[in-house]
Amino acid sequence: MKFKIYGLFIITFYLLGCTNSTLDEVSGPIIEEPALVTYQDVNPIVSQNCLACHSNPPQNGAPMSLESFSALKDAVVNRGLLDRITKPEGDSQLMPKGGPRLPQFKIDLFFAWNEDGLLEN
Repeated sequence: MKFKIYGLFIITFYLLGCTNSTLDEVSGPIIEEPALVTYQDVNPIVSQNCLACHSNPPQNGAPMSLESFSALKDAVVNRGLLDRITKPEGDSQLMPKGGPRLPQFKIDLFFAWNEDGLLEN
C-alpha cells in the first residue's frame, strides 16, 4: 500500500512538472552582443561632467582640454583618465574633481571604449 501511494505521489509530481513551453519561452530573449563603444558614446558623459574644467582653454587648474576626440583619447592612453575616474569617493585625485564619483555604468562605458580600441565613431 505504501509503495502505491509513493508511486502515485511520484507520478503526480512528474506529470505536474511537464510543460508546453518552448525553450525560447523558458530561457528568455536572446540578447545580442552590444555594439562597439565609440567616442560618440562617452562624449556626452565628458560634456556633462568634465568640461566645466577641461574646456578649451582649461579652467580651474585643469591641465588639458577634453573637448576633442584626440584629447580624450590621449587622456585615456597617456594621462591616467581611467585611473582617475575609478578613485574612491573622497580621494583627492578623483575626477570629476570634488566628486561625486561617476556612476559605475558610466565608468564601465569608458573601460569598454578603451577595450574596443578607442574608436571615434
